[in-house]
Amino acid sequence: MNYRSLFTKQQISIFLIWLFHVSGILGIIYSDAAWFVGATPLNLILSFGLLFINIKRDQKAFLLLFICFIIGMAAEILGVRYGLIFGEYSYGAVLGPKILEVPFLIGINWCILIFITGSISEFFTNPFWIKTLLGVGLMLTLDLVLEPVAPVLDFWTFKDGLASMHNYVGWALVAFPLQMLFHKWKIKIEGPFPFHLYILQFLFFTILLFKINSIGI
Repeated sequence: MNYRSLFTKQQISIFLIWLFHVSGILGIIYSDAAWFVGATPLNLILSFGLLFINIKRDQKAFLLLFICFIIGMAAEILGVRYGLIFGEYSYGAVLGPKILEVPFLIGINWCILIFITGSISEFFTNPFWIKTLLGVGLMLTLDLVLEPVAPVLDFWTFKDGLASMHNYVGWALVAFPLQMLFHKWKIKIEGPFPFHLYILQFLFFTILLFKINSIGI
């Protein structure tokens, strides 16, 4: 039997992200919440690794990954240390080692978000400015369900409680030029992997948002 014909790279990638995200949701709600929340870095690293192997890897893709990481980290550092761009906030310990008070994985997360939302918007529309704005909109939609959950999971906490409009405007300003580069350079990701990862992240934080009062962490 030719197992390679049964299990493609994309199928294995999609299976793994579903396994990890669903396990995380069930673990946080019904089992050892602290342990599963602490495994968030592993989930982010796995998601990035699987995204990476499904990207059409060329010079522009590598360059954009680097740019997303650097700009994402720089924007977050300005936010954490000086209250610029996103407002005044600080990161907890869950997301792992930090560079100037910002977890290294946050830069990785900026790469993930730009690439999956850019790929999804590319699928739905063709005009450059519309798909650029759609990519930004998809990022903001995900952030809307993420922000209320983040302090409970010790991801980050805003000084005044929940994120203000300042945060969402900041997200749009940082994401917009990165989305432009994604579409200008015609970055390609094979198959439906970006759709699955985006849907899983949205479901993950939406379910936790509804269950937030019973999480008990």
